Amino acid sequence: MLTTFRSSVVGAAALCLLAPAALAHSSLETQQAAIGSTYKGVLRVPHGCEGTPTLKVRIQIPEGVVAVKPMPKSGWTLETVKGGYKQPYDYYGTPVTEGVREIVWTGKLLDEHYDEFVFRAYLTDSLKPDTTLYFPTVQECEAGKADRWIEIPDEGKKADDYKFPAPGLKLRPKATN
Repeated sequence: MLTTFRSSVVGAAALCLLAPAALAHSSLETQQAAIGSTYKGVLRVPHGCEGTPTLKVRIQIPEGVVAVKPMPKSGWTLETVKGGYKQPYDYYGTPVTEGVREIVWTGKLLDEHYDEFVFRAYLTDSLKPDTTLYFPTVQECEAGKADRWIEIPDEGKKADDYKFPAPGLKLRPKATN
C-alpha cells in the first residue's frame, strides 16, 4: 500500500513538473468558435524567449478570416499589415477582397510577466467546420531571440506533438437561427 502511494506521489510530482512546459505555449484563450460568427481572439503570451523580454508580437491572419480589428495596448505601438485575399468573402452582404493579414504589437513584456493581445475578426462561411484554423505567431525578444509559434500539425498529429505549435481555433458548424 505504501509503495502504491509513493508511486502515485512520484507520478503526480512528475506531471506537475511537466505541466508548465505544456502550458508555456502561446495560445488562444477561446479555442472554439462557429463559422459565420465574430470571434474575439485573445492571444496569451506566458513568457519571454529564453529569459529575455518580449519586444514584439506578430500574429498572421489566416485566409477566410476578415474584418480584423486589433485592440490597442497601453504602452505598446500597434501596426497592421494589409493585403489581398485569395478570393472575395461575404461580410454581412458586402464583398471584401482585402484586409488585415498580420497584426504587430511592439513594446516590452518582461520574461517574468504574462500578457494578452486581443483582436476581433469575422470567420467567413468559406471555412470548414470541424477543422482547426491556425494563427501563426512570432514572439520577438531581446538579443535577437525569438519564439516562432508557427508549427501547424500534419495529418494525424496534434499541437502537443510540436515544440512551437501555432495557436489553433477549432471551427464549429455555423449556428442556425
